[in-house]
Amino acid sequence: MTYTPTVQKTIELLQTLVGFDTTSRESNLGLIEYVRDHLQALGIPVRLSYDAEKRKANLFATLGDPKARGIVLCGHTDVVPVDGQAWDTNPFKAHIADGKIYGRGAVDMKGYIAASLAMVPAFMNSDLKQPLNIGLTYDEEVGCIGVQTLIRDLAEAGIHPAGCFVGEPTGMQVMTGHKGMRVTRCRVRGLEAHSSMAPEAVSAIEYAARLIEKIRTMALQIQKDGPFDPMFKIAHGTMQTGVIHGGTAPNIVAKDCEFIFDCRTLPQGNSDALIQQIQEHAEMLKVEMRKFSADADISFETISNSAPLATPEDAPITYLGTSLVKNNLLGRVSFATDAGWLHKAGIPCVVVGPGDIAVAHKPNEYIEISQLEQCLGFMDRLRDRMTQEVLLK
Repeated sequence: MTYTPTVQKTIELLQTLVGFDTTSRESNLGLIEYVRDHLQALGIPVRLSYDAEKRKANLFATLGDPKARGIVLCGHTDVVPVDGQAWDTNPFKAHIADGKIYGRGAVDMKGYIAASLAMVPAFMNSDLKQPLNIGLTYDEEVGCIGVQTLIRDLAEAGIHPAGCFVGEPTGMQVMTGHKGMRVTRCRVRGLEAHSSMAPEAVSAIEYAARLIEKIRTMALQIQKDGPFDPMFKIAHGTMQTGVIHGGTAPNIVAKDCEFIFDCRTLPQGNSDALIQQIQEHAEMLKVEMRKFSADADISFETISNSAPLATPEDAPITYLGTSLVKNNLLGRVSFATDAGWLHKAGIPCVVVGPGDIAVAHKPNEYIEISQLEQCLGFMDRLRDRMTQEVLLK
């Protein structure tokens, strides 16, 4: 099939981006440095902001005055693992068939990044009334970590974008909100003993189970009493325990147990209040445990904390987004995105991008080329509007 030069460039860029294994446990520097070199070769200044180990980096590029309030096209560079998945093709070598591009990250969300990069020359050759920015982040898939580093870097540099389109796959529909997600590790320390002496020991597994039951009870209460938001497929917040490890043998009372649970709260919800309830229950359990062992303990550690998003339906960024997709349909996504932290930092956001989230994170992940074409149309309309007026102030 014959495609326009911009669509063909998008396909080529996507093939290159898929070729970088940017699974969250790996470095993303290969991809970031490729994009940096690509943009710098076009004369575009680029900022990188690194994690503490300098293994990963965010990228922020500006077409125009970096101090002026511009519009950001933002995407994350990391992808989820392919371990244990039955792929029909090499997940890190893009495969094109039946109008689709297959590969890990093709839809989530390297397709959007490729489209953004392919549109750069068109934006450069236009008389933009405000800057256009490209923002790429690391470690979104493990808790929207990189975007928080990016926000700090922009603040220190005095860069204050006027608005942002986060290009997660939404079928090119504008989404104004998503839930927050907080992931917590709980460690329980008991007192081990031979299982025949269980009444004189403290089973870390059993006390962990009592905390897990507390979490389950709270989840059922939220499901019953809300709060509710009918714009979400699951209209209430959720809590669940996803991982548990503990014990060493059937005939030993377990000394240690740990589990990981998550809280997904509506934008008007409060994960701090939920965690506090669990911690208060843990304090009561510790009183029981320490009757047998002064060293018994229960501790909590926040692994990741993704901020919720709630952009008003009448916000300028919402109006702009709907005008560019050419319909007034609004929705909310069930997954967390970088938009939550960006919005909390004072950068108005909506989520809108090509592809279907239902095929993300699965074997044979793909994006339809027709969706990339729609995304390029969205960006070209943005470019045209930016030559006429300052869209966001």
